[in-house]
Amino acid sequence: MTVKLLQTTLCCAALASLAACGGSGSSSLSSGNDASGAGVTGQSGNVAMMLSDASSDDWATIGVKVLSIALVPQGGGSAVRVYSASSSAPMINLVQLDQLAEVLGNLSVPAGTYTGAILTVSANAGDILLTVAQDPEPGFAGTAGAAIPAAQIQVQGAQGASGARTVPVNVSFVSPLVVAPGQTSALDLEVDLSHPVFIVAHSPPAAAGATVWAVDFRGPVRQRPIAELAKLVLRHTYGSVSSIAADGSSLAITKVLPALPLTSPESAQPTNQMLTIDVDGTNGTIFYDVDGRTSSIIKSFTSVAAELPQDAYVRIAARYQEDGSLIATRVWASSSFNNIWLSPEGHVVHVDTAQDEITVLDEAAIPVPVSVNADTQFFFHEALNTTPIGTGPGFLGNLVRGFKVHVSVADPLAVPLVAQSVDIEAATFSGKISLATPSGLTYTHDYLRVTDDYSVACDYVSSSSPNGKDAQGNQLTGFKYWDFAYPTLVTSGPEAPTDFAAAVGGDSSTGVSFAGASIFAWGASYARWGDPANSSGWSLPWVVLAPTPLPLGTVITGFANGAFTMSVLGGSVPGTVDVSTSAGAATLVYQIDRTGGVISISAIDITTASGLTALTNGLAVGAAVKVYGIPQSDGTLRAYVLAYFTGDLIPAQ
Repeated sequence: MTVKLLQTTLCCAALASLAACGGSGSSSLSSGNDASGAGVTGQSGNVAMMLSDASSDDWATIGVKVLSIALVPQGGGSAVRVYSASSSAPMINLVQLDQLAEVLGNLSVPAGTYTGAILTVSANAGDILLTVAQDPEPGFAGTAGAAIPAAQIQVQGAQGASGARTVPVNVSFVSPLVVAPGQTSALDLEVDLSHPVFIVAHSPPAAAGATVWAVDFRGPVRQRPIAELAKLVLRHTYGSVSSIAADGSSLAITKVLPALPLTSPESAQPTNQMLTIDVDGTNGTIFYDVDGRTSSIIKSFTSVAAELPQDAYVRIAARYQEDGSLIATRVWASSSFNNIWLSPEGHVVHVDTAQDEITVLDEAAIPVPVSVNADTQFFFHEALNTTPIGTGPGFLGNLVRGFKVHVSVADPLAVPLVAQSVDIEAATFSGKISLATPSGLTYTHDYLRVTDDYSVACDYVSSSSPNGKDAQGNQLTGFKYWDFAYPTLVTSGPEAPTDFAAAVGGDSSTGVSFAGASIFAWGASYARWGDPANSSGWSLPWVVLAPTPLPLGTVITGFANGAFTMSVLGGSVPGTVDVSTSAGAATLVYQIDRTGGVISISAIDITTASGLTALTNGLAVGAAVKVYGIPQSDGTLRAYVLAYFTGDLIPAQ
């Protein structure tokens, strides 16, 4: 089974424990902007509100309806509702937000300091949409490309009467959100799709029974700190035109989202959020008239007013300025929403250098083949860098499965589509780590379809390359890494490459041994293009070491003195798993129970006496157990997440 990655992008992004994710549970949710909190003033500032996710290889669609977001004031008091969806809340596909931010709105918020948020998600039957990826990881319980029936989805923690069920998700902020009068702050709430207990599959005892999927938002949602607003990579924004400023400097739109499940032709679902988009008056904004199949560079929206009548649809690639304004780098316009939506934005699932073609998943989880010709331009973070990094089919060798791209086409009705440009939004390398040296490593990733497998040797970025900031706000340079379980404990500086190589087993190609089986360190990186270390290729600014997912195992000797032993598929002897009970660094433990067809997921706080007793009882000899952990050089495994199963269930592999 390949890795389930929880990926982060900022060294200061701390992963709260499940207990911490309870947030300010004592705060009540007000019906409006109640500024009664001790940390809230009577003045207002602006907050750029965004939603993003960390990726998953197994799902093509995880559709959710976000009903509201409220902020918890520092010092207590009622939560301040800052975002409310329209009466018919549109569905958002979280999978499409892989390391990108979906702008929910630029909102007016009472000035003050906030330490948490309450995210409310709709939990009625049919309000969660799950579609399996076309090529999920080996051993995944779902059928490739299939939609999970609503009757087989059980949302944990749902409240309310039938037809009005919701899940309130409390999120504690890594760092307080300060909203100053007349200034713009940013809040990005990230849903970690690969969190081990976010979506859990269970098979009933009867062989003919259908798999049930338990979805639990209480834990995978966290704050993603934003160090520099202007460097944030945004997903393309869809909207309908409301008006053009009298001086042509800006365009007002009503934000829309594509319908989920998808329709044919695809239709726009309006929100109640308005956005103002500025033209790039200095460098120019590229404007595409999709209906007329023309393009031009504009410095005023007045020059294309005829193509932007009220209610026309637009797709906009934009970037934030530090003052919170949104600047358009590219705008596509059409009288039909379907025409601007057809260009696929999603993960690359296949690269065919022989046929000069890439296959990209669209929002319906449908693979869309796209031809690349001599005129196709490739960009890296196009909204931030408008110079192409490559042109034509010869560049395809620089792409691998898992990259996140947005393809723009000259003719959205052509068959096959021909790429005008390919914006690489996330250059993702992940998998087993081997052959690690102080100058680089090799990532190996295997898929069901062997033609998608890759083994890539990657250099680290130059020791002088800027690479974010530390917890005190000091600039870091050069390669850095951290253990996923402890994202605030970043190893950086001149010795980081050497330390990293030692931590993952050096230049070995065989990994380390656990329970008689070969276990590799796993990791993930988002690469940069054109670093001085590799001016015409990808370089790794960081690696996050991810917990290795062991196959479903069986307890051999029970839990005692901070450890237990288990067997694993392919192993010849029991392996020892170390479990930490230290506050602040405790292993995340879950009891997953199925009784009478109902699945319940319970977090076990093993820093308490009662939690430790529950763990000891749960890890009885013969119990089914699932462990995610970091292999150690002595052959043991340090557990990050541990789930034990109870009741009348057969957990899926």
